[in-house]
Amino acid sequence: MIAAGVLLLDQASKQWALATLEEGTRRALVGDLLGLQLVFNPGAALSIATGMTWVLTIVATVVVVVVVRAASRIGSALWAVALGLLLGGAIGNLVDRFAREPGFARGHVVDFIAYADWFVGNVADIAIVGAAGLIVVLAARGVHLDGSRDGDATGAEDTDAAADVAGTADVDGTADVDGADGTAPTAGSADDVRGAAGPAGTGAGATVERPGA
Repeated sequence: MIAAGVLLLDQASKQWALATLEEGTRRALVGDLLGLQLVFNPGAALSIATGMTWVLTIVATVVVVVVVRAASRIGSALWAVALGLLLGGAIGNLVDRFAREPGFARGHVVDFIAYADWFVGNVADIAIVGAAGLIVVLAARGVHLDGSRDGDATGAEDTDAAADVAGTADVDGTADVDGADGTAPTAGSADDVRGAAGPAGTGAGATVERPGA
């Protein structure tokens, strides 16, 4: 839906620009900062790669294919917005590449939003830049395409490991305090030891004094 909305708005605004604006004439909107100026751009943003229209068409087509294939794995609303903006913007400019003069896959993109003296763009460009910014934010925050975050699996493993350790301690009832096997002697076992080495002198290692010895 987002991609379709971007595509519709982009193409409608371009048709409006073609019907309303004259190439080479600028209309000021916000002083010298923002205006309307009709330009037919054979290159990419900032009018770079003007002699590589075929390459730009191929790159845009690859982007569209990759986004469409990734759509089935999207589990995050923000990723859906980002890829929807990217898809709509890429298709919007691809329509110009395929359908406008001077020919198939070599068409010039209609640009009409002039940003000071820097460059002239269109609605599709705005969507693409917005998508790129959102993707950078999501990547920086560790949000994956499926909605998971960095550390989720590790956190779950750590929790399970902690639970296993706690459960083992509760079941065994042992602690590494005394003895090679880590089992602390109980009160009962101490009584048994005293009984074994009691007055009768029958305990192992006991010394019995005999009269007259």
